[in-house]
Amino acid sequence: MHQITSSFFPVMGECLNESNAMYMDMSAGNMALQEINLMDSHAFSSHIQRILAGKQKKYALGGYAENRAIYRRSQVFAQADSLFRNIHLGVDIWSGSGASVYCPLEGRVHSFKDNMGFGNYGPTLILEHQWQQKVIYSLYGHLSRKDLKHLRPGQVFFGGEKIGHLGDTEENGHWPPHLHFQLIHDMQNMEGDYPGVCAEKEIEKYLNNCPDPNLWLGPPVLSF
Repeated sequence: MHQITSSFFPVMGECLNESNAMYMDMSAGNMALQEINLMDSHAFSSHIQRILAGKQKKYALGGYAENRAIYRRSQVFAQADSLFRNIHLGVDIWSGSGASVYCPLEGRVHSFKDNMGFGNYGPTLILEHQWQQKVIYSLYGHLSRKDLKHLRPGQVFFGGEKIGHLGDTEENGHWPPHLHFQLIHDMQNMEGDYPGVCAEKEIEKYLNNCPDPNLWLGPPVLSF
């Protein structure tokens, strides 16, 4: 068992630090992303894995409130005004498919769903917690499909229990393997799903409802 230095168990089972993790720039200003065919999910995945291998890191993370252009690859994020939602509401932890995901804080299963479709979450789990004397929800997107088979509403997970694995590209919404981790105050009657990306015009509303996940991840300052 890894030594825990905070009240939250590391969601990837080990503390993220300079030895195993780096930040990943997915912002609209990253020119390297414009050189990739983002519609080719395997090319996109290879790009991420090359970066991790080059830096000799197991994980890359980042993205909260980041303005991204990568969502133009999917109609999931299209809006009626011909624009695309582009503000990321969670933290992404990029790694290899099959990597284990752990419960950071005791909670119960609120809901789960396989959000299928190109660019969507794929298998998604939402847990309900008591934190700072209030209810808060944590969302885990892009899991493995097999993980949903063992879940039931109300099921309790303790901090440090394994809750799933990173899904591969074919089952996780056609993204490079990663965990989308998001905190949510009000689920607004949604189950198994909640927007992980919002439009710029709604940024204040959504960031108020979706606080910075680094409050729970607690990663140290990492280099790019």
